[in-house]
Amino acid sequence: MEVILQVLRQQPQQAPRMQRYTLEVQPGTTILECLNRVKWEQDGSLAYRKNCRNTICGSCAMGINGRSALACKENVGSEIQRLEAGGVLQTEDDRPIFTVTPMGNMPVIKDLVVDMKGFWQDLKAVDPYVSTASRQIPEREFLQTPDQRAKLNQMGNCILCGACYAECNAKEVNPAFPGPHALAKAYRTWVDSRDDRTEERLEQYNQGTAGVWGCTRCYACNAVCPMDVDPYDQIGKLKQQILHRKGDQDSRSIRHRKAMVDLVKEGGWVDERKFGVRVVSNTFRDLPGLFSLGPLGLRMLVRGKFPFTFEASEGTAEVRSLIEAVQALPHEDK
Repeated sequence: MEVILQVLRQQPQQAPRMQRYTLEVQPGTTILECLNRVKWEQDGSLAYRKNCRNTICGSCAMGINGRSALACKENVGSEIQRLEAGGVLQTEDDRPIFTVTPMGNMPVIKDLVVDMKGFWQDLKAVDPYVSTASRQIPEREFLQTPDQRAKLNQMGNCILCGACYAECNAKEVNPAFPGPHALAKAYRTWVDSRDDRTEERLEQYNQGTAGVWGCTRCYACNAVCPMDVDPYDQIGKLKQQILHRKGDQDSRSIRHRKAMVDLVKEGGWVDERKFGVRVVSNTFRDLPGLFSLGPLGLRMLVRGKFPFTFEASEGTAEVRSLIEAVQALPHEDK
């Protein structure tokens, strides 16, 4: 079959431009093979990263038809099926059009090659290494049980391709957020039975929007991860460990989470009249926070969007019992 590969190309100090290439391919031809053929047969100036060609190294991560993926993993046939299922397959003269772009949240060096310096700095910032101090124990090995080792398997599958980082909405608006890749590695280090910095690490990850609370819970990282690491799930586990140790007076981020659960227990869903008061004003303990709600409250009143009453959900009792059952479960630790 004949396909059109359109690549977003960019040179230093120049505006990006879309360039098209026509290729004769088979359904099983990978996107990386398409790029290789363009480079070898049509345009040797095309720049992109690649290495293993076997979904191991993570080098060939890039934007493929609107989401970050590994070019060596995705093929022409599967992409056509995915785009058709979503109703977004573009064609020209019955030829499918595939769009390839550089990854997001990272500066472009050339064409599909991005500068990953920030990616590696964010990873380093969470100190994702088992503490060397914990290994300074004489006359014995550092053994782990099969169960202890199994806790590391999912996060250990991360190949640091950058796909989750490129799709992260929190990183896009908040440069201080370390990114899902870093926090997934952070949880892998925290849960390691050989590490002795348990509480210190949780304090580090509890630094407001510069830590786990900066996550916007969009699930984009889970959706694009080619290795099923599910970074958002690991961020959630870190949050649970922090919430287990902290009270609602420790920070607004923690109060936000606890207030939401308490309000859902009370009424089946969140009573928005109480939510801002409990979280932002800390139930009238934080007067500046309370006054900061004034402009928003006035705008809501003017536009008729301020709820004067609250009607509890019909299933409040069932919701409350479910939450309480979950809260009564034994707390999972290392």
